[in-house]
Amino acid sequence: MPASDDSLALRAVLRPIYFRRMRVLATTIALLACAVLLGACGSQGIKLAKTSPYYKGAVLFSDHCAGCHTLATVGAEGSATNISNRIKTNGPNFNFRKENVQQVLYAIRNGGFSGAIMPENVVVGENAHAVAEFLAKYSGLQAEKVPHTEITLSTK
Repeated sequence: MPASDDSLALRAVLRPIYFRRMRVLATTIALLACAVLLGACGSQGIKLAKTSPYYKGAVLFSDHCAGCHTLATVGAEGSATNISNRIKTNGPNFNFRKENVQQVLYAIRNGGFSGAIMPENVVVGENAHAVAEFLAKYSGLQAEKVPHTEITLSTK
């Protein structure tokens, strides 16, 4: 059945509107996809595989310690970047400061080494050990390599 002149005229009018709307929709979808991808590029987070034996400690560190301490492995930026912008709650920068398991457990139990700001027992039990093992493994990765002596602290 041949198309009538009226239907051909209607198609001629609607076709540009349809294509314009489709172009706007496609452009909007493309821009939203770019925004999502670019937003993810700058995000910081845990840079360990979920299958890593240190992953649980990384999550706990991120949840309980990242507000005051810096450690690139978990995207934490809680330490001061220079002395002029330092505040009371800035903890050590663990990118440069190397810790061992005993030191971390001591600090967790006792509220750091000075006992001034860090809460005591910020994590306990298996969680404290997971954080200590994670921090012992990943702290100090950017530190200058100099000879040092291991010090074992009393756990009393």
